[in-house]
Amino acid sequence: MEQDYFISKNKDLLNVEEIQQFIASSYWGKGRTIDDVKTTIENSYCFGIYTLDNTQIGFARVVTDYIYFGYFMDVIIFDKFQGKGYGKILVEAILADTTIKNLKTLALKTKDAHQLYERYGFNKIGDSSLWMSVDKQILE
Repeated sequence: MEQDYFISKNKDLLNVEEIQQFIASSYWGKGRTIDDVKTTIENSYCFGIYTLDNTQIGFARVVTDYIYFGYFMDVIIFDKFQGKGYGKILVEAILADTTIKNLKTLALKTKDAHQLYERYGFNKIGDSSLWMSVDKQILE
């Protein structure tokens, strides 16, 4: 099967308005303004997934110090592309990224995607129903 998408970290390709509309209607981002989204993108390590004609399929960002810690945020696939495996593709691409792969700890919060992230090594943190992490740092 021919690959019908590409992934880019080029922030100039992002459809910020569509990202904001999706996030502002989500359970985690209600009320987030366009200026809020622009600022979060500016201050994050971002990934976009696109059709071959540059239509945005989804988005994700990682807040990171680029050495030790990365916090996955706003992992989204736009409605018309959901159910086609693009979420898995995006998460796999993020985890394979050299910068992300070398981080010692990854964390995220989710209300409904635990099974997705568990397949990539994320585990629940304590008794939280939201927090998950992958911790590769050995503490002695």
